[in-house]
Amino acid sequence: MSAGESLEVRIHGLLPALSPAQRQVADEVLRDPAAAASSTIGELAARCATSLPSVTRFCLALGLSGYAELRLALAAESGRTSASWELGTGGEVGADDSLGDVLRTLLRADTRALEDTVSELDLRALGEAVRAISDARRVDLYAVGGSATVAEDLRLRLHRIGRGANCWSDVHNALTSAALLGAGDVAIGLSHSGETVEVLEPLARARSQGARTVAITNYPRSPVAREADVVLVTAARDVTFRTGGLAGRHAQMIVLDALYIGVAQRDYSLAEQAFDVTAEAVAGHRVPR
Repeated sequence: MSAGESLEVRIHGLLPALSPAQRQVADEVLRDPAAAASSTIGELAARCATSLPSVTRFCLALGLSGYAELRLALAAESGRTSASWELGTGGEVGADDSLGDVLRTLLRADTRALEDTVSELDLRALGEAVRAISDARRVDLYAVGGSATVAEDLRLRLHRIGRGANCWSDVHNALTSAALLGAGDVAIGLSHSGETVEVLEPLARARSQGARTVAITNYPRSPVAREADVVLVTAARDVTFRTGGLAGRHAQMIVLDALYIGVAQRDYSLAEQAFDVTAEAVAGHRVPR
C-alpha cells in the first residue's frame, strides 16, 4: 500500500479478485474493522470460519507484510475515520426504512464515492491519460448500460473543444472500430465491474492493434483493467437494489470530468475559442429573459 491510501477502499477494489476464503476475511474486516484490529489472527480466522494461512494470504493480497501490519493499518484508519461515516456506510436499505432514511443513505454513498475516488485516484495515471487523449489521432470510447451515458457525455464535451471522439455501446460496432485503431490512437473502456465483455473485447482488440488503452473501473484487478495500459480506479460502494448505480456513475463522471478539463488545459486558447464558438451557435435556441 502507498502512503495515505485507504485500506477500506483497497479491500473493496480487490474483492472480485480474492478467493472465497479470502473474501470471507475481507467481508469480516469491512463489517467491523475495529474488532479485526483488536483480534489475534486466530480469533479473526475463527470468526471467518477459515484458516490462518487464508488470513495471511489476504494480507499479502493487500500488499501488506502480514497480519501485524493489517492490524496496525486498521487501527490507524479507524482513528482517522469520521464519525459521520460510522452508520450507513454499507449502503444497506431496510424494508422499513423511510424515504428520508433512503435519501440519507444514498447521499452518504454518493458523497463518499466522490471523496474516496478523488483521494485515491492515481494522479500520475490521470496525467498519462490526459496526454494520451490530447495527442491522439483518434479516440474510441467503449461502454454499455449506465456507463455508456457517462462515456457519451465525455464524447460530447471533447467535441465542444474540437476533439473528436467515437462512443460505441454496441459490441459489433465497437469491435469493427477497434480493428481500425493503431499506434497514435487511444481506446477508453468504462466498466464499473471491470467484467463487461462488451467493453473487454474491443479494448483488448484495440490494444492488440497498437492503440494506447485506458480503463476506468471500480476494480483494479478486473479483466478490463488487465487490458489497459493506464488504469483509473473509482471507489464507489453498492447500495441495496443499486449495484453499480449512480454512486458508480458519479465516481466515473468526476474522473472523466478531470480528463476533459486536463485535455482542455493542454491547448487552453484553442479550447476556449472552440467553446465560445459552439456556445454562440446555440445561443439563439435559448428563451430570452
